[in-house]
Amino acid sequence: MKVLGISFGTKNGNNDAMCKEALMGAQEAGADIEFINMQNLHIEHCTGCIACVMSLFSGKGNLCVLKDDFGWLLDKMLDADGIVITVPIFEKGATGLFRTITDRFGPRMDRGNNIIASKISAEKGGKPIDPRILKDKVISYMGIGGSDWATRVQCDCAMQALTPMWKIIDNEYFMWSKGIVMEDEKIARAHEIGVNIAEAAKDIENASYKGEAGVCPHCHSNNFFLSKDSTHAICCLCGLEGDIKIVDGKTVFEFPEDTLEHAHDTLSGKFIHGDDIQRNEGKLMETKKTPEFKERMEKYKTFIESSVPER
Repeated sequence: MKVLGISFGTKNGNNDAMCKEALMGAQEAGADIEFINMQNLHIEHCTGCIACVMSLFSGKGNLCVLKDDFGWLLDKMLDADGIVITVPIFEKGATGLFRTITDRFGPRMDRGNNIIASKISAEKGGKPIDPRILKDKVISYMGIGGSDWATRVQCDCAMQALTPMWKIIDNEYFMWSKGIVMEDEKIARAHEIGVNIAEAAKDIENASYKGEAGVCPHCHSNNFFLSKDSTHAICCLCGLEGDIKIVDGKTVFEFPEDTLEHAHDTLSGKFIHGDDIQRNEGKLMETKKTPEFKERMEKYKTFIESSVPER
């Protein structure tokens, strides 16, 4: 059983320390451990070229055109049974580097896409999908911030797990934590998170969320898109639609049970989303063949060129 710790913070800073504290807990619980600081890696931004999708759905495997350290990182993540990630809180949310990793995960790492691609590959005799991509995994997150600007980081973190459908065990954030290494209660919580991830990795099938319950009873998110004219709300993480109510002084999110199949972190929801994307891509491909589309795109292409810095 292996637990991988990944810090997105500065070298030997607070994020490294809390990640290593969690790894100490995991090691005590019987895990083999490994640590990565993301500042040592070269990671390119996703360009949205959709080459990975085209490769997946043509039976050619899981490919990315970018040549950087992401493949090495992904290999380490896929080899682990459990992962602990620490990320600095920037402007209430996760860092740009963490969001880049999330971007690079999807749609290439989407479990629904890879299940479909596996069937396509088998039918065409193409390149098989790496079986580790379809393997269940547990993951925990810690966001560490220097003030009370921290209200989005949990949703940002959980978005990364949503794509491959990895099971979240803890999703914690620490406000006012510039001196976190001197705060015993927070250190103890990081240690507990490490123990929790190791115990969960021993029995992933029966592992469950250990953090504080969120307003959304399905995904534990506290972030919602609210209607200004009614109680209607959409969970920003799992996408379920329902109503926000106050019951016995507490905020409650209620949604129809029969809409669970649309949740973005379920296979059924992913397949629905995949069908929607495929249908719209098909429409776009047909539209691109028309003279009207080509004429409009040519107008924008020739109107102005992008400025570039001198090298």
